[in-house]
Amino acid sequence: MNAPWKPGGIAHREPFTAYVCDEITAEALRPIASELGWAVEKIHKGGLRNAIQSLSVSASPQILFVDLAESGDPLNDINALAEVCEPGTVVIAAGQVNDVRLYRDLVASGIQDYLLKPLHPDMLREAFGHAQTILNAPKHVEVSPDRPHCSIAVIGTRGGVGASTIATSVAWLLADKEDRATALLDLDVHFGTGALGLDLEPGRGLTDAIDNPSRIDGLFIERAMVKASEKLSVLSAEAPINTPLITDGSAFYQLQEEMRSAFECTVVDLPRAMLIQHPHLISEVRLAVIVTELTLAAARDTIRILSWMKTNAPQTQLFVLANRVHAGGQLEINRKDFEGSIERKIDYLVPFDQKLAAQAAKLGKPIVEVGKTSKTIAPILTLVTALASVVPDASADGAKAKGKSLMGKFGDLKGLIPKRAAKTK
Repeated sequence: MNAPWKPGGIAHREPFTAYVCDEITAEALRPIASELGWAVEKIHKGGLRNAIQSLSVSASPQILFVDLAESGDPLNDINALAEVCEPGTVVIAAGQVNDVRLYRDLVASGIQDYLLKPLHPDMLREAFGHAQTILNAPKHVEVSPDRPHCSIAVIGTRGGVGASTIATSVAWLLADKEDRATALLDLDVHFGTGALGLDLEPGRGLTDAIDNPSRIDGLFIERAMVKASEKLSVLSAEAPINTPLITDGSAFYQLQEEMRSAFECTVVDLPRAMLIQHPHLISEVRLAVIVTELTLAAARDTIRILSWMKTNAPQTQLFVLANRVHAGGQLEINRKDFEGSIERKIDYLVPFDQKLAAQAAKLGKPIVEVGKTSKTIAPILTLVTALASVVPDASADGAKAKGKSLMGKFGDLKGLIPKRAAKTK
């Protein structure tokens, strides 16, 4: 359900409220709350369930502490809390489950921190101090609706040509090297690797969007995107493979629309099957990278996709990139013959580097980050420079446009989380 409308900005809310499951936790909180000038009467019993019930009919506080000790499904319950909690609230959770995966999932869902019980005074002081820093931080400037948006589709002509690797690398370079707020949208709903390639949990945002397209708005984007870095956010999925994808594609189109207003660049990892089923997805895309390989089958499908793009997306500027190119003697088709078949030049040729690919996979990083000095990534760097130059930063004084920071439903949390994490099992 949608959270009920409750008037009043965050500055007019209660500074602090807590919902705990036991007296020991309440006793740990009371002296710290008193130190910070907060009313100890705002420490209630009942844990997360009571928090959801109470906040569905009352204003959310600036800082909310919730005890997950009695929750059978903490991640699902936190998402239920987000439905009734107003934007801007900083949420700190506590529980007894000592699992780093749970910690990451909870942080990805938008909370500030997850504290492992029993609670210690210094632990609470640090968490609450950080929450106050977030509340007092200056707000980021919204992306100007008048600035040009760099929308890029990456399409593989065949499975296994490395289109997802290229898409992740392009998104990472736009964010890290071009300093643009960038969204990576991986539309392979069942087998996408957008999050996996960046060592992230994909979350449920993409599948939720498919199930409920009417809920997609700016706030949904803020909640659903998983932040990979200060400038790069990802929307990917690992939907159960026994669940067919049933959609008319409207959710994907709406996601792209919302991302255009929240980011400076959007990179869409667009499976070729999705392109055929939902051709409207390419209607607003300005640039497309066709990723192929030097094989007979890839030549055939490159011809077909280029022809399809010419008919269905004449507004889109195309770049052809041959990926995973082996040494000359191992080629199925040489470059000259391939270009003759597709009747155009290959714009970029990326050499095959198994060692670099394996290292990047082990580290959970893009190959362009791992192989900074490798000749393999030089063509990808050149490609991104070309893509960025097509849609330059728009600012009267030439300064970089600043992207909208992603905020979880609860507030501007990600990227400000303390470096410490929950202990591993």
